[in-house]
Amino acid sequence: MKKWGKQIMMLTLVAALTVVLAACGGKKDDASANQGNNAATTETNNSAKETTSPEKLTGTIEIDGSSTVYPIAEAIAEEFGKENGEVRVSVGTAGTGGGFKRFINSETAISNASRPIKEKEAAAAKEKGIDYLELSVAYDGLSIVVNKDNTWVDHITTDELKKIYEPNSKVKTWADVRAGWPAEDIKIYSPDTNHGTFDYFTEEINGKAQESRNDKQITFSADTNAIVQGVSGDKNAMGYFGFSYYEENQDKLKLIPVDGGKGAIAPSEETIKDGSYAPLSRPLFIYVNKKKLEQPEVKAFVDYYMKNVGNIAKEVGYVALPQEKYDEQMNLLK
Repeated sequence: MKKWGKQIMMLTLVAALTVVLAACGGKKDDASANQGNNAATTETNNSAKETTSPEKLTGTIEIDGSSTVYPIAEAIAEEFGKENGEVRVSVGTAGTGGGFKRFINSETAISNASRPIKEKEAAAAKEKGIDYLELSVAYDGLSIVVNKDNTWVDHITTDELKKIYEPNSKVKTWADVRAGWPAEDIKIYSPDTNHGTFDYFTEEINGKAQESRNDKQITFSADTNAIVQGVSGDKNAMGYFGFSYYEENQDKLKLIPVDGGKGAIAPSEETIKDGSYAPLSRPLFIYVNKKKLEQPEVKAFVDYYMKNVGNIAKEVGYVALPQEKYDEQMNLLK
């Protein structure tokens, strides 16, 4: 009996150990199965993410036109590029007129303009099948500047500006402009005829766009920086361009307040925005080819432009539009 008892006890112990080992093996198998299932789930989720994540934007966006609008467009392009490195945005400075020529020929997606499109330009675009959006992006004030060493000009009237810049002007010296000013030859600088700034200035001051004196005393330049250099390098020089160019070079130039009939007023963020700097305050534009707007990279860029241009315009020396104006124009892009 003792012998059988010992055998029974041994069998019981073996059976118990078998159960324990089986249980441990089952847990290991379950863990392996769970690990396999988790890996499969992770792989499925990753696949889903890859499937549903948006494709990176690629391509090239061509922009050309106004050198006045250029600093805004260039800053927008730079910021957009930080988030969309595969999109190349090229910004040119052919002038408003030159930019519209390229835009009408469908060479660009966006045209920078410091004036509204002219009737003949709009007609040419229609003839070529170019449909477009006109979007206002900021305000600017044309700035009259003279050399830092000019001590006699503290303000100027619009009539005096016309006397200097009008076709067949008889002004040769500063004394011809106003009694008491020195009888020294005046050196005059102006943007060239492709610039919207030239169109706007001549229309507001001379009464007709593109009408200007054209003699040896005036120098026309396609490059606004060349005007800055010309005026800053000659005591008897004067010129005009967008407000941001003055702000960038105010250490080299003297800004002249303009009297349009209500007293002499200098351009500033406040006077440009409220229109009191008259008649040389103006809106700035971009024109967008609607067909090219169907391209994902162009659509994304223009959306980004209109959402951010208010802040960026201030950073580069322009005056932002009221936010409701930007919101209203954003609706046109939907």
